[in-house]
Amino acid sequence: MQQPNINKIFKIFAENNPAPTTELIYGSDFELLIAVILSAQATDISVNKATEHLFKVAATPQRILDLGLVGLKKYIKTIGLYNSKADNIIKACKIIIENFAGQVPRTRAELESLPGVGRKTANVVLNTAFGEHTIAVDTHIFRVANRVGLAHGDTPLAVELQLEQVIPKKYLKDAHHWLILHGRYICKARKPLCSECAIFDLCEYSGKMK
Repeated sequence: MQQPNINKIFKIFAENNPAPTTELIYGSDFELLIAVILSAQATDISVNKATEHLFKVAATPQRILDLGLVGLKKYIKTIGLYNSKADNIIKACKIIIENFAGQVPRTRAELESLPGVGRKTANVVLNTAFGEHTIAVDTHIFRVANRVGLAHGDTPLAVELQLEQVIPKKYLKDAHHWLILHGRYICKARKPLCSECAIFDLCEYSGKMK
């Protein structure tokens, strides 16, 4: 896709949604980290339902450790892969307390040193909590980028690196959220809502339909 069209796409996103953010509900950097860990292969809705109760009793690393593994599982058992996620969260809380004075680390390397935190999760935290210009390529962003023509890659990392190169710098901070929301509600996997799409005329997929 030509750069002028990419610029137009993100200008439209910015005009339609000037302040995009995650749909995960959180009240601190730590709560965001836990919510993002839980969101892997799960919906934000299911995570929010679980954390609504969890964060009332355990909103810090120490409080979660006080719950213990069995206690934590009771709060997140409705979420997919909750056994492994609970184990990772307990281990991550111990590391945060021992190595980072109870605070969520602010670098990618430090975040990825936590169990259950890969590149995508680290990028979400860096972007949403700390305002870094990172793009966490999940299934929505991977699909939208390839379908629209913003990037063409076979792996999330390839798509991430391409997007960082072509998206205008002034839009990079919010690009992650715009693309996720577009994929979640408009550019759906099986039946994209092209008739409701604000960027339809700029999309490579639309050209294939004509």
